[in-house]
Amino acid sequence: MFMKTFEEKWTAWIDGKLDEKELAEFKASLPNLKAAEMEKEQALKLGNLLRQELGLPKMANEEFFHHQLRTEIARDLPQPASRESSPPRASWWSIGRLASAGAASLAIFAVCTFFVMREEKVGGQSTYLTQIINARVDPEVSPNATISMFETKEDKVTVLWVEGLQSLPSEYAAQ
Repeated sequence: MFMKTFEEKWTAWIDGKLDEKELAEFKASLPNLKAAEMEKEQALKLGNLLRQELGLPKMANEEFFHHQLRTEIARDLPQPASRESSPPRASWWSIGRLASAGAASLAIFAVCTFFVMREEKVGGQSTYLTQIINARVDPEVSPNATISMFETKEDKVTVLWVEGLQSLPSEYAAQ
């Protein structure tokens, strides 16, 4: 059993928590019992006044419900160890790993870009374009029909302009 300090004994005496033996020893150690008794009465009056005037604030139902939930959650959660006693936790995404992941991502992007963007030689015109250019419009079906072709080699674009064509025979339909 450990020895209580004077302040602990004083507080226990005011709260009425001393047993008979401790009470007798404490009263015997006081230099002026009457002054101590008056001080005890003053402390009890002050405590009663504070309890009356500074009571707990009344909470609305919603606040009370949230307070109860927070209390239950805090009670259910395991208490974390103090930060001084636990070693610092290393993150999986350290600076080195972030840098290497970024470099790997850039390398993969560069390789994919190289394979996607490399130029392939085009083997001439499409077979569909050749069929349309070689097609002749039947003068009976469309007497005023004309087909004009505009082509740019550097942009690889071909535009066909068809004027006056009422219908193209079914054998010329795109396949």
